[in-house]
Amino acid sequence: MILTGRGRKIDLSQPRIMGILNFTPDSFSDGSRFNQLDKALFHAEEMVNDGAAIIDIGGESTRPGAAYISEQEELDRIIPVVEQLSQKLDVMISVDTYKTVVMAEACKAGAHLINDIKALQEPGALKAAADSDALICLMHMQGEPRTMQQQPEYSDVVQEVSAFLNERVSASLKAGIEAEKLILDPGFGFGKTVEQNYELLGRMEELGHAFPWLIGVSRKSMIGNFLNCPVNERLAGSIAAALYAVSQGARIIRVHDVRPTSDALRVFWHAQQFQRLQTK
Repeated sequence: MILTGRGRKIDLSQPRIMGILNFTPDSFSDGSRFNQLDKALFHAEEMVNDGAAIIDIGGESTRPGAAYISEQEELDRIIPVVEQLSQKLDVMISVDTYKTVVMAEACKAGAHLINDIKALQEPGALKAAADSDALICLMHMQGEPRTMQQQPEYSDVVQEVSAFLNERVSASLKAGIEAEKLILDPGFGFGKTVEQNYELLGRMEELGHAFPWLIGVSRKSMIGNFLNCPVNERLAGSIAAALYAVSQGARIIRVHDVRPTSDALRVFWHAQQFQRLQTK
């Protein structure tokens, strides 16, 4: 499966790594470590060398309770990064935003993928995405980042996530977005309890869909709360969850720790090829 966003191709016949580049002062995980342009560029290059096929640039934290920032502030944060990366690195560039203006300007600056936690529900987002020729990732979230972890409720988390994404796929197709541009994300950690996250992970195959799945579990509270460990001790749990998701069909793994995840994924995928040979 080869996807093309704004002329940039990515082969998803095997799983790929999306490296996280948070250009924010308040990210739950890496905070302000990479919010200076030179440091951000160095880290992005490091992630590419370590195995990342996509760099996902975020200018607004979406952790639980995160504060809203204006369009202009987000533009000021991420556009210089997108411009520099598009000129200096041979890699697919993703922009993590739900703001219509930011989507459009980031694509003009060189982004190839729009990673939208609100699944193009903001006014004008469907048109901006359709006009962009970029790949589009539609994510499920119950509520808003500031309040999403305040007693999330589902009668059946898998069915409700699937129904939501079905509706957003239909809306996207009606807006003129090509099916070949779509990627889906079940939204681990976005309006879900720890057990709801694990139920969603364990029942991923039931989600179905002909579209590739993007999975983001890296360093999240579903790992930390289950293992009772802080952010800097969640690597093993994050890799375990990522590999399980790949076994259930995930094709893009969004991570902070690119090298160890890439190494684990290479070993896992290599072993799986022999299993497939045995079943043919």
